[in-house]
Order: sequence, then structure tokens, then C-alpha cells
Amino acid sequence: MALDAPTTPSSFFSPWPDRLRHSAIILLAAALSLSVLVALDELSPIRAAVVFACIAAAALVPWRLHGAVTSREDVRLGNPVEAAAVNAIVAGMPDPAVLLDRAGRVIHLNAAAAQLAPALRKNELAQFALRSPEIITALREAIATTEPRRATYLDHVPVDRWMELIITPVPVPTTFGGTDKCMLMTFHDQTPLRRVEEMRADFVANASHELRTPLAALSGFIDTLQGPAKEDTKARERFLAIMHTQATRMARLIDDLLSLSRVELSAHVRPDTMVDIVPIIRQVADGLEPLARERQVVVEIDLPEGPVAIAGDREELLRVFENLIENALKYGASGGRIIVSLTSGLSSDGTPELRVMVRDFGPGIAPEHLPRLTERFYRVDVGDSRAQGGTGLGLSLVKHILNRHRGRLLIESVPKNGAAFTACFPQPKSASLA
Repeated sequence: MALDAPTTPSSFFSPWPDRLRHSAIILLAAALSLSVLVALDELSPIRAAVVFACIAAAALVPWRLHGAVTSREDVRLGNPVEAAAVNAIVAGMPDPAVLLDRAGRVIHLNAAAAQLAPALRKNELAQFALRSPEIITALREAIATTEPRRATYLDHVPVDRWMELIITPVPVPTTFGGTDKCMLMTFHDQTPLRRVEEMRADFVANASHELRTPLAALSGFIDTLQGPAKEDTKARERFLAIMHTQATRMARLIDDLLSLSRVELSAHVRPDTMVDIVPIIRQVADGLEPLARERQVVVEIDLPEGPVAIAGDREELLRVFENLIENALKYGASGGRIIVSLTSGLSSDGTPELRVMVRDFGPGIAPEHLPRLTERFYRVDVGDSRAQGGTGLGLSLVKHILNRHRGRLLIESVPKNGAAFTACFPQPKSASLA
């Protein structure tokens, strides 16, 4: 068992502050010296005590003064803002928030701000961590003028996001009973609003373009019929047929736009009426029989004999199957046949679902187009789509209707080997396939 080392003056004084340790050593040496002088009768005890008191005062007063100056310096450089209440408020804000002092140093920040800008550190200048020029400019102006400032910037890490910064001067209570003018920085993610605005602008532009084309054709043919072809019977009949086609296309586009708007407005409301989808599919197939004969396509129906009920909106389901089967007849006609089948299966999370698949044997779709097929007005071949009378909204409408029914759309295709579009619906416990 090891013995404790003897206590030496250096080890005894080592935990003390440097200046206090030096003063104590001086006083110890003075006490020893004065004791020796008193023992040799060279100095009286009273005079020795007076001398020791003078030495003690000379040794200890500078240390006390240094301690007072140091404490005042620590207070001056420290954070005067009351930490408990202010920190709780900043930490409780849902958006990223940072509280700065008048010099731009970070006093408090919440977890959202630390996640947004990991380089932010307490008691360090915020502009070193937030290097966006828009942020630095707004921060300098706010500090100089003590007025609110706003800035919008694009954050590229980890993904592109549009952020709005709001800097608000706020009076904050300090530890000395007064107030200090601090800067509260809050960050708001504007990316969803930006994307919605971009989608709206794209939608208006595309819809205007799609409507302008048939309107221009109608206007041109009307001018021709009123002018040079006024008495030309053959030209009049040909132009009237084209005008009828363009008017039908425009009416269908408007109909699809209205249907899409209605579905989007009720997207949060799931249909609760039980409908049998077997007769709906047969009704759509029978209605498209003239188009199938015109394209010389055989439609093979593989459906159960008994009813198969799901919670759905009958009119919306008609639009779904009409779009899927009509697309197969138009764009997969070269295959000579299409198959419409109804089966059951499991979703990726193991939930039972009903699947209505429309399979064609046409040219298929290139892989790079598959992810974008359900975008509004997206077309693989613009010229062919317009020649077929397509509006570019069919699959987008299908996707939104299936979303409202809590279903999904699967698209599979191999170039030169056809395509399969599958509408998947949650399968009620009572639904069964014969």
C-alpha cells in the first residue's frame, strides 16, 4: 500500500490562484524571519506584529484589487442576458432561431438553428458561420440601424432550399436589471411556397399554350371560310371537320382541367361509398369499342364473374379506366391487342390491394420518360399526342384520383415490348375475387 507523499509548500499552495499563492509564500517567509528576530531579541513582538501587518497588507491588497478588476472584466465580457428565460423562449421556437448581441455574437440558438447551420457557436460571430452575402448584408444593416431586416437566399446544403431570414431587434433583460438591444434571427423555409408558385406559373403557361393552339386554328379557319373559301363547298366541309376536331380537343382540355381541379379540392376526403368496379370497367370497355375497331385493336377482358366492391367515387373511377384504356388503344395500337385484368396482391407494406392492369403490346416507353408521365402536360411525343387528341392531363388526373382513393399508379414498360399501367386500390375485407 503506497504511503501518501508528504505535504510540501509547493503542493500545499498549488491549488491556490497564482497571485494568492505568491502572497502566501511571502507572508510565510516574513513570519519566519520576524520570529527569528524576536527570538534573538533583535525586535520586539509589537514591532514585529506591526511589520508583519504592513507586509501582509502589501502582499494581499494587490491580489484583492486584481480579483476585483478580473471579476469586472469577466462581467463585461460575459453574457449579460438572463439565460434561463431567454434561452427557453429561443429553444421553444418552432423555426430556426438565433439570438445575437449588438456585436453579432451568438447568445442563444435552438436545435433547429444548429441543424440548419452547424457552424454556429455560442459567443462567436454569426457572420463567420453564415457566409451567405444576403445574410451578412442584412445582419450588418440591422446592427447598424437597429431596425428589422429581411433577406431571401438559396441554401444549397444539403439540398436546394429557399430560405427567408428575418432579423428583429428585441430588448432583452440583463443580469443588472436593465435591458440590452439584441438581434433575433429567425429562418423560414420558403421552398414549398416557391415550388407551388412555380407549378402554378407552369400550369397557367401550359394551359394557355394548349388552349391557344386550337383557338388559333379555329380563328384561322373562320377567317378563311369568311373570305377565300366562302363559296368553296369542299374546302368548307374539310375546314369545318378540322374546326370540329379542334373544338372537341379544346372542350376536352377544359373538361380535364375542371376535373383535375375538383379532384384536388377534395383530395383530403376519401370516398366512403362502396361501388362495384367490375361493371365500371366493362362499361368503359364497351364505350371504347368503336375506337378499338377503328384502330383494329382487340380488347381482351379478364375480370371476375362476381362483384368486387371498393370504397370509391363512380364518376372518378370511370375517368381513371377511360384514360388508361383509351391511352392503350391510341398509343399501343400497333400491338394489335390490349389486356384489361383485375387481380389481387400485396402492396410494399404488405397491405392487400386490388389491381386493375391495362396492358398493351405497342412500342413501349423509354425508361427516362417513366418518372415524368404523371406530370401535367408532359408528353413523350408532343406531335403524336396532339395528333391522337391527347391533352397531356390524362395520367395526371389518374394519379390524383388514385391518391384520393388512397391508391397508387404503377407504370412498367420495356421499349418495343409494350407498357402496363396498373391502378391499385386498397382492398376492403369484404372484397373478394371469384
